[in-house]
Amino acid sequence: QVQLVESGGGLVQAGGSLRLSCAASGRPFTMGWFRQAPGKEREFVGHITGSGSDTYKNYADSVKGRFFISRDNAENTMYLQMNSLKPEDTAVYYCAGAPTNYGYSTYYTDTRSYVYWGQGTQVTVSS
Repeated sequence: QVQLVESGGGLVQAGGSLRLSCAASGRPFTMGWFRQAPGKEREFVGHITGSGSDTYKNYADSVKGRFFISRDNAENTMYLQMNSLKPEDTAVYYCAGAPTNYGYSTYYTDTRSYVYWGQGTQVTVSS
């Protein structure tokens, strides 16, 4: 059983940056970030799978060019660098893991594709 623990959330002004971390007790083949704002469904932010030259990343259109995912396989840790934050980025951010590797695929935009989930970390962007 893989356990995921997020950290790094907090309060930031619009235009600012935050970096979230997700530490895994094991090494899921694919890891992703999702977020959930109050009253809304959990939505895909981005995912990363593979390693080295076979690393694939995918981002939601709403964060493309502002958010960046990286992964330290030696430390079993995934990061989400969030830049140019907007008030609409306010949400609880969740880390997720899947024991599969389908590369660059819309399969991983679906919450049902993931088996492991963290407890979430709150990100609040003030205007």
